[in-house]
Amino acid sequence: MEEIRREWPGAVELRVEIDGEDARALAYPALVGRPEPGDTVLLNTTALAMGLGTGGYAMVVAVPDRLPPDPAGPGHLVKARYTPLQATVLGADEQDSPHHDLLAEADSLDGMPVLVADLHSALPALLSGLLLERPGTRVVYVMPDGGALPSWFSMSIAQLKEAGVLAACVTVGQAFGGDLETVTVHTGLLAARLVLDADVAILAQGPGNLGTGTRWGFSGVTAGEAVNAAAALSGRPVASLRVSSGDARERHQGVSHHSLTAYGRVALAPADVPVPRLPGGFGAKVTAQAAALGDRHTLVPVAVDGLEDALRADEKAWGVRMSTMGRRLDGDLEYFLTCAAAGRHTASLL
Repeated sequence: MEEIRREWPGAVELRVEIDGEDARALAYPALVGRPEPGDTVLLNTTALAMGLGTGGYAMVVAVPDRLPPDPAGPGHLVKARYTPLQATVLGADEQDSPHHDLLAEADSLDGMPVLVADLHSALPALLSGLLLERPGTRVVYVMPDGGALPSWFSMSIAQLKEAGVLAACVTVGQAFGGDLETVTVHTGLLAARLVLDADVAILAQGPGNLGTGTRWGFSGVTAGEAVNAAAALSGRPVASLRVSSGDARERHQGVSHHSLTAYGRVALAPADVPVPRLPGGFGAKVTAQAAALGDRHTLVPVAVDGLEDALRADEKAWGVRMSTMGRRLDGDLEYFLTCAAAGRHTASLL
């Protein structure tokens, strides 16, 4: 290991040497200890070798000459179960938790809006539209396990919390590293509302989604299941569409086929579906595609005026990069405007 390049809560980015070549590596000190310059580190190079855009790091598996201390904290929830780096955490919903009594019989979100999206990159834009209309709204991010399992992988979470626009993160299922841990999406949403006092929960998978180019083989299909969970708990689900003009793949042009599958087939409960009033022929295409969801859901036209300025201002003010699949604001503005429009509509429900 050559040097520490940068770090954020839960993660340290390193410069390492692999077979005489420099490479980027990422370590989670809570799992493997903190590497220092000069250390020999054991690496998993799968993502690096595959050239993954989101996760193109070599991952530190161990610092063989300096192992971390044995876990000593409370908790018996095991996440990333039966993998070499499984982590034991204290679940908000487990018996040893100070929140167990509160959550034991909890059954309602009392109408709290739950804003659902299928990609992690939506998070800053959803917040931008929401907070433009309702500054000071207390927002908690609920991260399921469809993408990255450690929330520490996301610089966006750390930056948004540092900027004071995201109150907390709850990691659910096999995901871990949040301010609170829970077993399921349902207890994650209840913890966001009852323990963390959220006005709004945003639920989207962590970075590094998995897709196969098929209708059903995409980790973000679970956005439909999140709609069901929010409705089952008497929340107010808001389904943010995935819209693109910059994606070269035809199945993602306009409204992505993943949104149509997740909300049109998987979501069995009704949700509000904000439809952005985008200009020109592209806007007409989005409106026509979204109409297929109108049989089950409430389609809500939302103006996009002022949202581009808000997105650009918030990107600078929050220190977070608006980026999806390597495309920035100018490369796929409609994607970010659609997310921000969903946030704007959510603000109107408060």
